[in-house]
Amino acid sequence: MPGNEGPASGWRGPDVARRRMLVVAAGGVMAGIASLVGCDGGSQPATAPGGTRRATATAATATAAAAAASPAAARELVRPSASGGPRHPPGHPAAHPRATRKPVLIDESSPGRPVFYLDDGPKVIALTIDDGPSPVYTPQVLRILEKYGVLATFSMVGENVSSYPAIAREVADAGHTIINHTWDHANLTALSASRQQAEIARATDAIHAATGVHPRMFRAPYGAWSRAALAYCARERLIPLDWSVDPRDWSRPGVSEIVSTIMQTTRSGSIILEHDGGGDRSQTVAALKVVLPRLIGEGYRFAIP
Repeated sequence: MPGNEGPASGWRGPDVARRRMLVVAAGGVMAGIASLVGCDGGSQPATAPGGTRRATATAATATAAAAAASPAAARELVRPSASGGPRHPPGHPAAHPRATRKPVLIDESSPGRPVFYLDDGPKVIALTIDDGPSPVYTPQVLRILEKYGVLATFSMVGENVSSYPAIAREVADAGHTIINHTWDHANLTALSASRQQAEIARATDAIHAATGVHPRMFRAPYGAWSRAALAYCARERLIPLDWSVDPRDWSRPGVSEIVSTIMQTTRSGSIILEHDGGGDRSQTVAALKVVLPRLIGEGYRFAIP
């Protein structure tokens, strides 16, 4: 009867079309993952930071393709990897357990992505100091930086700023940059979106109250970035700042180990992570006395991200 005939012999229905779309999306996801981990077609990682703009554009294209066909797959692309999150109970004193290779993302045309490298030319690097201010170690760090004419970026915890506002002002008055590191060094991935925003906003208020400056950058504790935190940074025009050299000074591995890691892994564009708060930072202070003159002697120049 008319209207009751089966489908034409050459017609394979919407299921096939859906399967084709998912296959294309899966290919885009795999291409995006390859770009994010720094592979350039083969098994060798792409160099950093020279070829990063193409890698960033490829990743963004793959993410968009995945999102169009499978939102769940797109979410997987921005979630921290298993090695990127905390490997110990979060909280203060602070620790940064991550020392894995990160995607090279220095092009600000891709919003919502953390910055891992500078792009200011050869031999330009950045020094970042986390988890202060500390009444014991921050003044020592400031004296070393002044001796060698180095400007650094201090990632400050809001509750420490509220406890030691005069030290925060001393950092700002010396010409260094202060950025937001949450109120109490929280692991943002374990919090609701509203609590994440409160952590960041409260720290901004504390920094402004102490120094008169509104921070223009934010660093997630533990390097554990969440979608909500990155979205909030975009709305508030905060640059999400990560790092690319981690000597794990927070674990107090010994001065020689801290020095060795920095000297062996620093390259043009590196963002070095050190600490002045969250515990005993005497090894960090001692290591800075060694690495700063060595890096300067090798022709490196320090800049603010």
